[in-house]
Amino acid sequence: MHWLSIAIGGAMGAMGRYWVSSCLLPISSYKFPYATFSVNVIGSLLMGILYVLIVERGGLPEQARHLLMVGFLGAFTTFSTFSLDAISLWQNGGQTMALIYVFSTVFSCLLAIIVAIWLTRLL
Repeated sequence: MHWLSIAIGGAMGAMGRYWVSSCLLPISSYKFPYATFSVNVIGSLLMGILYVLIVERGGLPEQARHLLMVGFLGAFTTFSTFSLDAISLWQNGGQTMALIYVFSTVFSCLLAIIVAIWLTRLL
């Protein structure tokens, strides 16, 4: 049953990532990968909330962890695309933008999960 939950969550996460990418396509360019940045920060925020609700509080069934944390967020966020975007920026002469992208993504994702855990614990 875990496999099915992960597969369903993964399909929903992949569709969610595609939707965000489609919405941000008009403002995206080769100068900064807004879609990948956005899904990684949103995913980190959601991971922090779900961590508190599922793991710490047990407020959702264990099956929700497989569906949402492993499946949905595993497919929604994308480290491989993040890496490719950073390398593409670098190779296309945007070394400064590549460094800004890498550090801002890592910082923003860490901040998002910290804030999400802190706020969710307050509830």
